Amino acid sequence: MDIDTVTDPEAVGMSAGRLERIATAMQDYVDRGVVRGISTLVARRGHVVHRSLHGDRDAEAGMSMADDTIFRIYSMTKPIVSTALMLLHEEGSFQLEQPLTTFLPAFAAPKVLQPDGSLVDAARPITIGDALAHTSGLTYDFMIDNPAAELYREHQVMHDATRTLAEVVDLIASLPLGFQPGERWHYSVGIDVAARLVEVIADQPLGEYLQERIFTPLGMVDTGFGVPDDRLDRLSAMYGLPDLIGDGYHAGDLVDAALAGFNERIDVSDTYPTSTPDVYVRGGVGLFSTIDDYFRFAQMLANGGELDGERIVGRKTLELMHTNRVPAPMLPFEIMGIPAPGFGFGLGSRVMVDVGASGMSGSIGEFGWAGAAKTYFWVDPVEDLVGVFMAQYMTGPELPDRAFRSVVYQAITD
Repeated sequence: MDIDTVTDPEAVGMSAGRLERIATAMQDYVDRGVVRGISTLVARRGHVVHRSLHGDRDAEAGMSMADDTIFRIYSMTKPIVSTALMLLHEEGSFQLEQPLTTFLPAFAAPKVLQPDGSLVDAARPITIGDALAHTSGLTYDFMIDNPAAELYREHQVMHDATRTLAEVVDLIASLPLGFQPGERWHYSVGIDVAARLVEVIADQPLGEYLQERIFTPLGMVDTGFGVPDDRLDRLSAMYGLPDLIGDGYHAGDLVDAALAGFNERIDVSDTYPTSTPDVYVRGGVGLFSTIDDYFRFAQMLANGGELDGERIVGRKTLELMHTNRVPAPMLPFEIMGIPAPGFGFGLGSRVMVDVGASGMSGSIGEFGWAGAAKTYFWVDPVEDLVGVFMAQYMTGPELPDRAFRSVVYQAITD
């Protein structure tokens, strides 16, 4: 697939003129200082129909955003790692209802932390499906609605980049759950646990496995858990609001600071290093990628599991992954108290279940996910549409990725 060539949009049912609204909308966010730089890509029926570049990848160095800019993709690591684990499911190596303890004995006797500080036994084992679907009872350190999150902060579960994946998952297993397994949907380190499952089941380091099974076959030449020295000049700087969670700084303060125009360079090299691809290996965060590389992964998903003659995953496996697993009483799911109406969750990605409730254009069955630094992708199988948005901006109340999505859909003409 020649992703550098933009096909005539009219040939695939999109208006070239209306697609130009993307550039206008995105440039407005840059001009207003909401983000320093944006890169977008849209494809329909397997053909790129629009690309745009805005602002800087490194404002201080005077370096503009470019097609080959490398981004820290944070949680957009999750769909890739979830797919990697499901490749082993296709080989019959595990079943989703199996307990984690089948492969990770450290999870043999989980405890659940109660609001009063007491501990009780988990009512049932955590399953592999729980880990992928965020129904495990695990949490994140930045959560405000989980009693175990403070312990995650205390033990630096997410912010000690010197630990290996095996060490991180053993630490996670030693801490109590915030909820009973299956009790509710709660965003968590479950995909980090899934990443460790990949290593144990495949008997291979995660980075090597991803390279062999996904990145090399798809031609994702700039994706991995590090950035070589000769490519560092292509890495986007990080901007936005400092990460002060755990120091008495609250979400409301972050929003107030963003509205006041706080958008400064942030040094994330300690928590997201470029130079330790054999150590800083995770399932929920950690990958670096470009918009072209991630598009190749997303287009493979849109194609039902193959790209350019390379079959990565089976069509029925993808259907399983992108079917909602969250019971209706648990919807809409929330992250830090912010609901996602209209969406359910499958295995590693959210899934649209109600277009009207979502408040966004889309289709039932559309799936995708985002990263903390304003990276975002979605695949709409009904419209055969892929959108990828890349920026490097932490926190803040405005969502240029949602505006991007709105402008993409209005350009469909058939």
